[in-house]
Amino acid sequence: MIVQQIFNGLALGMGYALIAVGYSLIFGILRLVNFSHGAIYAFGAEMAMIFIGMRFGITAGIVTAMILTGVLGICIDKLALEPLRKKKSKPIASLITTIGISNIITNLLIVFLGSEKRNFNNIFGDGSIKFGNTVLTHTQIMMCLVSLALMLILMFIVYKTKIGLAMRATQQNSKAAAMMGINVDFVIAFTFFLAGVCATIAGALVGGYYQIVYPNMGFMAGLKAFAAAVLGGIGSLPGALLGGLIVGVSESMAATFLGSTYRDAIAFIILIIVLIVKPNGLFGREGIKKV
Repeated sequence: MIVQQIFNGLALGMGYALIAVGYSLIFGILRLVNFSHGAIYAFGAEMAMIFIGMRFGITAGIVTAMILTGVLGICIDKLALEPLRKKKSKPIASLITTIGISNIITNLLIVFLGSEKRNFNNIFGDGSIKFGNTVLTHTQIMMCLVSLALMLILMFIVYKTKIGLAMRATQQNSKAAAMMGINVDFVIAFTFFLAGVCATIAGALVGGYYQIVYPNMGFMAGLKAFAAAVLGGIGSLPGALLGGLIVGVSESMAATFLGSTYRDAIAFIILIIVLIVKPNGLFGREGIKKV
């Protein structure tokens, strides 16, 4: 039973990790916790369901949803956050703005799509592989493989490409990066686009795993992913991956041994413990200040 729950948790944790990546990317660039990211995740899942239902096909439907959600992320930055940065507003103003944006996105989804839960096709089929008493579904296996592959691609972009170098330069010192000819506004917009893409993939994978999507699905998932990001060290991509896996496995174990009532609480218990014992997270660095 324990082995089964570990595998269940790893599959779910990969979804959390992809959402946590969005928090880490934006926090690394702006030192801002983007609390609208959970709503963006829900938006991506809903768009994937719509485009797949329009007979785009699974791959084309998800890719279209990724692009649209990435554009939504850019719009959020350009319309709501960039004006605050240019006015040199206090960080709390941007934080509150992201909370407001989250509510706006969620309520617009409810207005146009309804609040009811809708079926989402299992995009990887219903097959499974059995090892003794442990059963791994094709969905669980593919969730892990797809999430891991996308995480590696993302790390390649950040650490091995010119745009990734520009992102890291902006993260360290945005003023110096601008003086060296880096278009900081473009880098920030690209980061929001990447975060939206990751959120959409996570939404499609988790939606397919549970075979259900709804406008409010991003609220709790977003908070758990934030806990995962803090656990791993917010701003660190490997930390987001490890944090997501720990939260996913812990949640699965809690549901098994404590009951489903406590599965949502475990992520926040972990968050509180981490903030007390190691505030910077497992991969976090001390003394980082945004310039």
